Amino acid sequence: MLSRIAESLFWIGRYVERADGVARILDVHLERIAQMPVEEQEAEVRRIMAVMGVEPADGEHSVRSLIHELAWNKACLTSISGSLHAARENARRARETVSSAVWESLNSTYYGLGQHRRDVVGTFRACHWAIERMATVRGQIQMTMSHDESWMFLSLGAAIERADMTSRLLWTRSTTTSTTGMSWVSILHCAGGYEAFLRTRYGTFSDESATQFLLLDRLFPRSILHALTTAEGILVDLEPGIQRVGFKDDARRIIGEARTALEFHHAEDLISVLPEHLNNVQAACAKASEAVGAKYFSHALEASWFGGML
Repeated sequence: MLSRIAESLFWIGRYVERADGVARILDVHLERIAQMPVEEQEAEVRRIMAVMGVEPADGEHSVRSLIHELAWNKACLTSISGSLHAARENARRARETVSSAVWESLNSTYYGLGQHRRDVVGTFRACHWAIERMATVRGQIQMTMSHDESWMFLSLGAAIERADMTSRLLWTRSTTTSTTGMSWVSILHCAGGYEAFLRTRYGTFSDESATQFLLLDRLFPRSILHALTTAEGILVDLEPGIQRVGFKDDARRIIGEARTALEFHHAEDLISVLPEHLNNVQAACAKASEAVGAKYFSHALEASWFGGML
């Protein structure tokens, strides 16, 4: 496969997953922030933007700037609009490889997003719409593309981005100091895992168990461990074979180290070391993305967005 096609497919996977993840995070926080007293809004907006690695162009940390930067700013690759635009452009470059159904889904989603109003209510509805549309795009990828190398690169990008986005979702909860901070129930709903969590835990609930579920559950597809395990498996499939010592593939080593650090950590003190784990996951996703680019692509024009959370 041509490296430019592999690169485009990898970034389609990342940007589709990013649009979905940002829509989920904005959805779960937007209504809460809009209902806060004005004097509390700026601090919360500043915190969410820091977690997402963006800064308002006008320097104003308001609900309006939050909506613009995370939903509508096409020049920002973190926003829903920017991610969809980038995914569509990469699909256009790889048009001979992606299926017509995938292309049409991305194209109609990109143009459909612009039909929503850009106020609080319109953005709130646009987030729900984008989440549903990204599910459609992912379904078309799964069911209308052969699961060959093309699909592997696309799925690898999605898995790496999903681990990163879930870590940022957890950051938005773990760093809150507001008296109206998000509950773990809302975070689980945001990740689409509330019902799966209740079935797994048989109705019992605690902060620790919710954290474990989103971080360590091996079967829930949006957990960080599941995403890292998926990415590692795809890297193995892309270059099968056994080495007697070490790994030729730096991305596989980076992802494997991050997965192992999570999987074999004592779950009892997970919340106390959660910031360290989330930092490590985001750094690993950025480094793995760079390693994939160096190994498989002729150049790496796209920018990873790890900013480091302290």
